[in-house]
Amino acid sequence: MLYTMPALDESDRRVLDELNEMTAGLQAGLRTGPRWAGYLRRDLFAAAIQGSNAIENIVISGADARALVQHAPMSAAVRERTWQAVIGYRDAMTYVQQTPAMDFFEYSETSLSTLHFMIARYQPAKWPGRYRPRGIYVSGADRLDGVFTGPDAGLVAGLMGELVEWLRGGDLGAPGCARAALAHPNLVGIQPWRKGNGRTARALHTLVLTRGSGWLGTGVPASAAELGPEFSSIEEWLGWPTNAVLYFQALRSVQQGSFQPERDAHSWLKFVFTAHHRQAQSVKRRYDWTVRLWNDLARLADEQGLPERVVSALYGAAAGEVRRTTYQQDEGLSRDQAIRGIQALTRAGLLAPRGNATTRVYVLDGVAADMAEAAAVAVRGFGRDPYDEGR
Repeated sequence: MLYTMPALDESDRRVLDELNEMTAGLQAGLRTGPRWAGYLRRDLFAAAIQGSNAIENIVISGADARALVQHAPMSAAVRERTWQAVIGYRDAMTYVQQTPAMDFFEYSETSLSTLHFMIARYQPAKWPGRYRPRGIYVSGADRLDGVFTGPDAGLVAGLMGELVEWLRGGDLGAPGCARAALAHPNLVGIQPWRKGNGRTARALHTLVLTRGSGWLGTGVPASAAELGPEFSSIEEWLGWPTNAVLYFQALRSVQQGSFQPERDAHSWLKFVFTAHHRQAQSVKRRYDWTVRLWNDLARLADEQGLPERVVSALYGAAAGEVRRTTYQQDEGLSRDQAIRGIQALTRAGLLAPRGNATTRVYVLDGVAADMAEAAAVAVRGFGRDPYDEGR
């Protein structure tokens, strides 16, 4: 038995309608393929990786998350075990990004265990991809504080088979966001593997939404699936410390210490819809900042007599920092061309170097830094609770 789809009420559908409207607006802005779109996608992807791992106390900086997505070296401060963990999650989410183009993809115990293997392969002693052979008990920060007891190991294969059948054909008429939300507590409740169940459940959540029919359901043209997982994932939002607390509270409200699929999961779906709405608000602000700043930096480069291609270096620095190697890769330049471009920006007082040799990065400086701050001030805002109609 699995958690069943609860009946959605009027407020749920209003929140999903608003999500769909925000998604449609983002799609319209991205449809022409603006040069900055790839950079925005990359930043959102990095934030999702950083957020989901932070929930499990696997912590990297925003700069290292961006380096990870760019396949660039992370800082020396990142321990090898952390490095291996986040690389595995990056690869798993890259796989999720590719699945909409896989006509042959189908949900199976093998595909879910493969996803888990990519996430947990850095811990071979924990049997990545293989079901646990015995019971499982999850404790809190205090090991004496019990949080969750998983089903008996002998039930895992049957429950996973039931989950796969539901993923293939269950509740197909429900909103895609609701199906993704329901897959999440079912997988994390079964706890099929010895480690990595939470990260795999969050990856599955994004996978279902990416392959599904978006926020509202079948036949709706504007969908999260069309926009891409980096725009629809809630992992960045969940990764903020206060939100992570709310996340575990929402899970426990339906788990009550063990896998209890007979319980009503409506409160969990409301939490997930709220999380998606809050993340969409954040993405909209980041989108507005990107558009404004890119245009400002393009005008600045023109005024300084610099080639248009340096705008990507300036934007990368505004997002956190830029490396010569990533600028070179982004613009398809030779090493010498990339060096000359970075040097020109440094001489113009628009970039400032940090670090030495292979760890050297560049951050915004001067009038370019002022532009980034002005753009942030222009779009800054407070998130709102989508279920609070009075706001």
